[in-house]
Amino acid sequence: MEELLRAQDAWSQNVSWYNSSHINSTHLGNSTVNPLKRNEDVAKVEVTVLVVVLLLALTGNLCVLWAIHTTKHSQSRMYYFMKHLSIADLVVAVFQVLPQLIWEITFRFYGPDFLCRLVKYLQVVGMFASTYMLVLMSIDRCLAICQPLRSVHKGKDSFCVIAAWILSLIFSTPQAYIFSLREVGNGVYDCWGDFVQPWGAKAYITWMSLSIYILPVAILSLCYGLICFKIWQNINMKTRREHFLALTPRPSKGAQPLSRVSSVRLISKAKIRTVKMTFVVVIAYIVCWTPFFFVQMWSAWDPAAPREGVFDFLKRCLGK
Repeated sequence: MEELLRAQDAWSQNVSWYNSSHINSTHLGNSTVNPLKRNEDVAKVEVTVLVVVLLLALTGNLCVLWAIHTTKHSQSRMYYFMKHLSIADLVVAVFQVLPQLIWEITFRFYGPDFLCRLVKYLQVVGMFASTYMLVLMSIDRCLAICQPLRSVHKGKDSFCVIAAWILSLIFSTPQAYIFSLREVGNGVYDCWGDFVQPWGAKAYITWMSLSIYILPVAILSLCYGLICFKIWQNINMKTRREHFLALTPRPSKGAQPLSRVSSVRLISKAKIRTVKMTFVVVIAYIVCWTPFFFVQMWSAWDPAAPREGVFDFLKRCLGK
């Protein structure tokens, strides 16, 4: 999923370790020890990648929205969550990738302090919203498989989606306080993060890891664990039913079958197909995010973690 790679880029960009008044040489983002310089060859590659990702994100998600709008099942719950997932991904593309692309081209953030804080805030809103829409979609599939006879209320779906957007807006508010337009050296100003306390960056990275990766992955794992168990249970019931019918003499005309096994409600192929689709999305989410958060948490919590060389290169690759 390209939105996962986009989100990684925006978070790792321009996040630095600070003490009370000086920039420490250990930092996250911009990936150069000297904040006044950068590798122009690497910058060209980053710009190229961001342009490709932006085009793919806009084209892909607009096509998804158009397909959902034109399908005869556009009012289904599955398509409802998919629509909001695509909208969240468009927020990532427009408010995260596009500003990051301009930033990479200009190298410095040229704008007032308010715009700096607003850009950093909106960049994280898309990350939260995309993650929580994926979680909602997985919970919906879990309930559809595990409780197929439960009553469905569209008002509840709308409430859950609105709640996910509100949580995304609330959880992103620290960005407006952490990031600001500040001097990075020799009268040069840029949009950077400032952690006054030594534990600030550690708390920030841990909070983002918990709210965007660890807790959502735990919920996703639980949902698909229950789904797999239910499908396995359903397959066993189907096998028993077929075996029972094969051994049972054909009833006389007009007779009613008495076996409970023969009347087991099986999971429809359509539901299993949607589960497979969302499962692929979830696997892509976990595969893309796991190395990134592993490296970030290692860097935050291990004082002996390497800061340059191969480790720094790995952070750049995962963050871009």
